Amino acid sequence: MDLPHKAVAAKTLTERWGERRGSTVELLRWLEPNRNLPVHVLPVANQIALTADRMVEACPDGPELTTGLRKLLEAKDCFVRSALSAA
Repeated sequence: MDLPHKAVAAKTLTERWGERRGSTVELLRWLEPNRNLPVHVLPVANQIALTADRMVEACPDGPELTTGLRKLLEAKDCFVRSALSAA
């Protein structure tokens, strides 16, 4: 099921996937876009959240999903820092 971006934005990742494995939900909490970021950085954070949402939708809970989300969180940190330094 491929949801449009607006449907995903209606709920937070943790609201949407709150019944998944604890480690999945914990990582999704950190993959939520931080609304305190500057406006020019939000598209980067939003894209990461959309990617996380799609991966949780497509993959079962387990160590590989947890590792993938953890690496996505590391990538998010890098992309957000890059966008911040571009301003």
